[in-house]
Amino acid sequence: MSSVRTAARAMLAGIFVANGAQGLTDPDRLVPEAKQVTDRVVPALKRILPMLPDDPRALVQLDQAAKLIGGLLLVTPLRRPAAIVLACSLVPTTLAAHRFWELDDPSARRAQNNNFLKNVGLMGGLLLTALDTEGRPGLRWRTTHLISDANRSMHRAAHDTQLRVRLAAQANPVTRRLSA
Repeated sequence: MSSVRTAARAMLAGIFVANGAQGLTDPDRLVPEAKQVTDRVVPALKRILPMLPDDPRALVQLDQAAKLIGGLLLVTPLRRPAAIVLACSLVPTTLAAHRFWELDDPSARRAQNNNFLKNVGLMGGLLLTALDTEGRPGLRWRTTHLISDANRSMHRAAHDTQLRVRLAAQANPVTRRLSA
């Protein structure tokens, strides 16, 4: 991993580690904002994840733990799955905490819009982290090239076999008499 990538991931991780730790120590300050989203989203998610808690405070704690742990994992070999978890965790956080479209005060609206866009930018950085193969070919490229190489080898082998059969037929005295 290059030093630039390491530094960039550490910078990206900082906000998640700091906010995750802060949210775990004082989850109650986040519950009112989270409740606006959890009341709408949790019933649908319960069909997929029945073990998901109903309590907004417990959901806030889960979210903050995911942010703290995911942030710490961004600078480890588990950075790609951590980035996916963080990006997914950032969606409800952004929708709950930065509802700029509901505000009438222009300065508050602008501040929340900036925070909303900051989170969208963080999601972009997380998606880049999740997809970054550090210059090595990805699984799709390697699979495509393996299939292509196998096809070339198969065609070469078929062509080689065809030539050998033709040469063997020409060398065999019985086949020479039949073809004449």
